[in-house]
Amino acid sequence: MQAKRDEDHLGASKIIRGSDYMKYEEIVHGRLNKRINRFIAEVFIDGIKEQVHVKNTGRLTELLRSGTDVLLERSGNPNRKTRFSLIAAAKNGSWVNIDSQAPNRVVFEALKEGKITELGTVNLVKREVTFGASRFDLYFEQDGIKGFIEVKGVTLEKDGIALFPDAPTSRGTKHVVEMANAVLEGCTGVILFVVQMKGCHAFVPHREMDAPFADALLEASRQGVQILAYDSIVTEDELVLDKALPVYLS
Repeated sequence: MQAKRDEDHLGASKIIRGSDYMKYEEIVHGRLNKRINRFIAEVFIDGIKEQVHVKNTGRLTELLRSGTDVLLERSGNPNRKTRFSLIAAAKNGSWVNIDSQAPNRVVFEALKEGKITELGTVNLVKREVTFGASRFDLYFEQDGIKGFIEVKGVTLEKDGIALFPDAPTSRGTKHVVEMANAVLEGCTGVILFVVQMKGCHAFVPHREMDAPFADALLEASRQGVQILAYDSIVTEDELVLDKALPVYLS
């Protein structure tokens, strides 16, 4: 295993870390006009149309619709091409956080503080550690046992069910298979789905979107990988890991 340096890819984005939440600064409201591509959207801010960075490359088709109220974080970097990053969208009167970098940070803090009850207290936590052909989001040690966590952010909800993925993900399937291999070698392995909203009562893999991923998740569970899901409290400037959700794999 080779530990990788924890890089901050947020640039000038201001994040205050504390306990198991992350807090944004300089939040502004906007209204989505359209998504141009995976990385850029057009948003009206105070009546002015502006191109903004989208902090999630997923499809998000049920969230990023024309006319949707959105939250944006103002960048402090004067050299950046876009002044704002889109971090949340309104749905059914609540906010859904779409920042794909947020779940890792929230889980990192929660794991350090023993807030993920299924795992309890750990002795060591590192980010971005390689195992085999994969690099997992988190590495931890607990009573002499090595463990890995792969974190997946969930933004898709249908009829109160949280679903992942919202687009086919061969990379995600590879992570699941590698996690099962880690367990076979004596490590603790966890796939943790962070549902970036409230209002869901269960998590289910989105088989209709990606059957190989759903199959790999079920097989990994049979081999001893822990499959966990937690929902989140989302406010205009915070993301807080909240309660564990039931996980149904078949």
